[in-house]
Amino acid sequence: MLIPSIDLMGGRIVQLVQGEKLKLAFDDFEYWIERFSSYPLVQLIDLDAAMRKGDNRPLIEQITHRLPCQIGGGVRTPDQARALLDLGAKRVIFGSMLFRADLEHPVDVEAASGIADAIGSEAFVASVDTKAGKVAIRGWQEQTSVSPLDAMRQLEPFCGTFLYTHVDTEGTMTGFPFSMAESLRAATSRNLIVAGGIREQREIDLLDGIGVDAVAGMAVYSGHLKA
Repeated sequence: MLIPSIDLMGGRIVQLVQGEKLKLAFDDFEYWIERFSSYPLVQLIDLDAAMRKGDNRPLIEQITHRLPCQIGGGVRTPDQARALLDLGAKRVIFGSMLFRADLEHPVDVEAASGIADAIGSEAFVASVDTKAGKVAIRGWQEQTSVSPLDAMRQLEPFCGTFLYTHVDTEGTMTGFPFSMAESLRAATSRNLIVAGGIREQREIDLLDGIGVDAVAGMAVYSGHLKA
């Protein structure tokens, strides 16, 4: 299944390359809301909140009222997650706060357990963003010492869905590494969504064939992928 992505920064819909270089920007929200209205799920990310540079709360509220969304970006507490669910979010994405600088215990399983207790595992999406083979946090600016497969193993008891972003190919439209998708699928029984470099419908169909959903942004907004 294709999950279109709406990434917000500075009050606009944007697409970045590898989380750093601004490639595309739009402010015609009505057009994109209408275009994505037939999808069972849309991914809505507040990049400013993720990078701790403010937030796009009014836009989050506007879009969530009209589209079925899983929302992420700077969500740090169960209370924040509950507030998003109260707005109508279907699921909430947690990323950086699931990890810490501790080299021996980089995955915060206590935090994950607390989230599951507060909002339920089905509403809890654990984001495992990977750069150069290790989980990257805080807007992909810092790397941990843990591999994505090990992180997923430790988080498996608590979340209902994993969101894996391959940062090395994010926004490049060079294709998602299918072998990685196969490894991830074999590592978890949870719902699995992947992102990073998706460029064509054939990829989405192949991923769907192994039970993996795909988030696409750059390919959709640039017109390479029909959505």
